Amino acid sequence: MWIRGCAADYDGWGVDGWSYAEVLPYFQKVERRVGERGSLGADGPLWIRELRSPSRITAAFLEACVAEGIPATADLNGPDNSGCSPTPVTQHRGARFSAADAYLRPVLKRPNLTVRTGATVDRLRLSGAAARQQQQRRRVVGVAYKDAAGAVREVTAKKEVLLCAGAVNTPQILQLSGIGDPDALRAAGVEPVHELPGVGANLQDHLSAGVVAHCPEPITMFAAESLGSVARYLLGRTGMLSSNVAEAVAFVAPDPGIPPEIELIFAPVPFVEHGMVPPPAHGLTIGVVLLQPRSRGTVGISGPTAAEPPVIEPGYLSEEADLRRMVWGVRVAERLARSAALKPYVGEPMEPYAGVLDDDGVAGSIRRHSETLYHPVGTCRMGTGDDAVVDPSLRVRGLTGLRVVDASVMPVINRGHTMAPVYMIAEKAADLITQAR
Repeated sequence: MWIRGCAADYDGWGVDGWSYAEVLPYFQKVERRVGERGSLGADGPLWIRELRSPSRITAAFLEACVAEGIPATADLNGPDNSGCSPTPVTQHRGARFSAADAYLRPVLKRPNLTVRTGATVDRLRLSGAAARQQQQRRRVVGVAYKDAAGAVREVTAKKEVLLCAGAVNTPQILQLSGIGDPDALRAAGVEPVHELPGVGANLQDHLSAGVVAHCPEPITMFAAESLGSVARYLLGRTGMLSSNVAEAVAFVAPDPGIPPEIELIFAPVPFVEHGMVPPPAHGLTIGVVLLQPRSRGTVGISGPTAAEPPVIEPGYLSEEADLRRMVWGVRVAERLARSAALKPYVGEPMEPYAGVLDDDGVAGSIRRHSETLYHPVGTCRMGTGDDAVVDPSLRVRGLTGLRVVDASVMPVINRGHTMAPVYMIAEKAADLITQAR
């Protein structure tokens, strides 16, 4: 789902060089938009388009949104993403088009590129204690890792190491390398080498709940694996198997004139337990996503090696205001489900949705059944304060030879999905690195 967020997200970061006007060219550098462009780029390496074969129930959802006062928007990736729209997706010829497709596979034969798969990073290698004794900044000089066979290997960096392991594994690797809060590192059996208390703090994520209901008509993605559906995809790359499942979205706020606070995601199939449970019958889902939670969590290490999993404390709904906004979002989803446009397709509630409850009942259901939308960010926050981990050039503060380039640097999560800003961050990082040569 290619959904950048809105201008207020990037302006709200308050970091020099990262305002909306300054990052917009990097979004556009990534994008190759098929169809109506709006503010999207046209010549980038990443294909972006609407779905080939959306469900007719998806059209009914969008009709319901407009009837409920949620305007249709022609440019979901413009400065203001309020409104409803079919989902723009990173697809080409009916299949997902990934970062590997766009950036890696075209250059695999370059002599200055080596790709090593099945490897696990143990730690970063830092210059010796002599630098500290001379009151010089310690330098990151390489990476130690285990290869697919379990053998310990090392790679030396002549200029810089770029750490791009995401909002969970990037702080984990830093902490395993002795970079972080000294007390927490010692408690996990790691000797501190560089004090940086913000590592692993400021964790944010998008939390999702919503409405799930039976569909009385047998036209949902419950039938996506039927022989007819499989044949349609294999022969023409169309049909249900060309869907991303989340076929339409609406961005809404309880008060006019403010950026969206809730995203409504429509799927013409029951989405239960992260999609790991097969749908029991024909049905649909209106997901309710909290866009900018006030709650914060942490990521920490549980021991001194990469074999020991990180401890993820997401802190979901630790701020009461987050729960109130999600309850409001569920009420909007329920109104849409009762609308004239969706009425032919909405039957009895389907677990885990229990049907219309009072606010306390809805709050309790959200606490029991909400799920991550898989958008963790913020654990190596970019900025200038003492709790910032990287500076505006993405360099890790107090060290040389190390940058972080992933979602962990985002100070505040965007009102959209996190894939698009990660591409933007990477493109901007490429310029920052080139300019520093």
